[in-house]
Amino acid sequence: MLKEFKSFIASEKLSGTENKILLAISGGIDSVVMSELFHRAGYSFGIAHCNFGLRGMESDADEAFVEQLAKKYKAPFFCKRFLTAKDANKKGISIQMAARELRYKWFEEIRIKEKYSSIATAHHLDDQMETFFINLLRSTGIAGFHGILPKQGNLIRPLLFSYRVNIEAFARKYKLAFREDSSNAEIKYLRNKIRHEIIPIFRELNPAFQQILSETIQRMRETEVIFRNSIEEARKKIIRNDKTGTHIRIGDLKQLTPIDIYAFELLSPFGFHEAVIRDILHSPDDASGKIFYSSTHRLIKDREELILNPLTSKKESRLKNAEISIPENKKEIRKPIHLSFIKTTTGKKFSIDSSKEVANLDLRKIMFPLILRRWKKGDSFYPFGMNKKKKLSDYFIDRKLSIPEKENIWLLCSGLHILWIVGHRIDHCFRVTSHTKEVLQVRWLK
Repeated sequence: MLKEFKSFIASEKLSGTENKILLAISGGIDSVVMSELFHRAGYSFGIAHCNFGLRGMESDADEAFVEQLAKKYKAPFFCKRFLTAKDANKKGISIQMAARELRYKWFEEIRIKEKYSSIATAHHLDDQMETFFINLLRSTGIAGFHGILPKQGNLIRPLLFSYRVNIEAFARKYKLAFREDSSNAEIKYLRNKIRHEIIPIFRELNPAFQQILSETIQRMRETEVIFRNSIEEARKKIIRNDKTGTHIRIGDLKQLTPIDIYAFELLSPFGFHEAVIRDILHSPDDASGKIFYSSTHRLIKDREELILNPLTSKKESRLKNAEISIPENKKEIRKPIHLSFIKTTTGKKFSIDSSKEVANLDLRKIMFPLILRRWKKGDSFYPFGMNKKKKLSDYFIDRKLSIPEKENIWLLCSGLHILWIVGHRIDHCFRVTSHTKEVLQVRWLK
């Protein structure tokens, strides 16, 4: 088994013998065998143990056992006790999920602080099969069928070449002591139910089931590489990002076949579930402006695009909707947008900067303090070059601005009058004319 262990680490490029590895050791047979294999292979390693406090004295006995194991290998020992049930209740998640989050966060903290190259866990091929069935029940898409990967970032699983029966045989051969977790026999947990009730049925139907499923998972992993390459090519072609958000052209998305699979893979990273993605795809083409939400993002179905933006925090939302008062002597503001204010006079050296980022305004017509605010329904102004008032909503339609673009509009106002739609157009009434003596030049510094 030691030879296979070394070979698997080399073939999957998990680690070099010169690297320091942090071993996640529970005290169970799998992690004990893993620590023995790392020792026999000549690696430098530390041992980390989590005491989740879920089994009373049994949990404390596990901790004591693992500490002795670390002494046996003369390895650094790290242990932390967690209030797992309290953390799960606080976050509204299962105890299993809370334990997972707590341990991996702590492992990574140790890895960084103590300069370990990787964190090793004792997952093996039986765990791989169980995870396959769990993901099958959860409808995780193709990513769920590749099972547990040998390496994910700084996390490695060096026992993914071995079945549990081989691990047990190794422990018997070398008379390795280990701890038995009594909760492993409880079928109230999904993984245990699959382990003790579902997989045995498949073994009964076909004794070679384990080998067949392991080979199938490997093929799925290889197939996923091709699949991911195709998704990434589509992503590059039809998705663009700018200051208004992430844009997906609806026409280009509809050209992809099968559209449901592509849509799921392109939108699920933004937190959208399959049912919501289906609603997005099947909403009427003329439903411009319809909004869909995930836990992290908002999606707007605009005229020709799907536009995605992260949901803002309450603090950001308050800032975006605030009315900012700007006194006469203010030369610059940096929030919510960066504006500079320069007073100058007309004359031979004066010239009007006609860029959209600059507003040249007749200072004598302006009342202070200025107000910077968002636009609202009913707002109107005289667009530069026109003597007729126009509603901002109509102006935005003429400019074909998307909903996110309209939401990001700022207005610079004097009393009830709009001086400048920042980055777009000034009000004709406040333009610089031949009679203007003093100019307020406002510059938007993006």
